[in-house]
This record gives sequence, structure tokens and C-alpha cells, in this order.
Amino acid sequence: MKSYGLTLMLKDDDEIVERYKEYHRNAWPEVIARLREIGITEMRIYLLGRRMFMYMEAKPEFDPERDFPKLNEVPRYREWDELMRTLQERAPEAKPGEWWAAMEEVFDLKWQ
Repeated sequence: MKSYGLTLMLKDDDEIVERYKEYHRNAWPEVIARLREIGITEMRIYLLGRRMFMYMEAKPEFDPERDFPKLNEVPRYREWDELMRTLQERAPEAKPGEWWAAMEEVFDLKWQ
């Protein structure tokens, strides 16, 4: 199992934040299925203000550079992604070309 921490911002608008939360309370089944198809086994998104943190686990063979682009091969997932991007903006710390910015793991309780 591989784990990832990613961050992204929502646009600075309380109505947009609420819409984003509502969409995720009722995530489209095709989106959930596609995430699982590419090897993602767990995903949680946390929100503080408009800063999001995504915790994700994936199968050992999962490769973000190879597998994330596969999500958009399915039209319904691509529709979801385009809709979500209207509500989101990159984190200031994101590298060029990075949407969800990869975070550095600095602690794991299992290391002790």
C-alpha cells in the first residue's frame, strides 16, 4: 500500500465551499468506480477554511504520474473533474503544472 497527502484550495466564496461539500456528499458513482479502477483504495478530503487536504491510499503498483491521467479517459469522470475545477484553485505552494499539490510526509506513528 502507498499513501499520499495532497493539498488544494477552494475559491474564496462561502457558497462555492458549500457547493463543493454538497457535491462530495453525493459523489457520482462513476467517479468512485473510476478511482478504484486505477488503484486508489482509500481517499479522504479534509477542509479548513478553503484549504483542502486529501489523504489517499493506493495499491503498490499505483504510479501517480501514469495513473492519475487515466481518470479522465472516462467521459463522466472528466465531466466531474471539469466541474470541480470551477470551484478550486491551486495552492500557492504548488509546483508549475501541479493541480493537487503533493505534500511531504514528515511523520508516521508507525516509524516509532
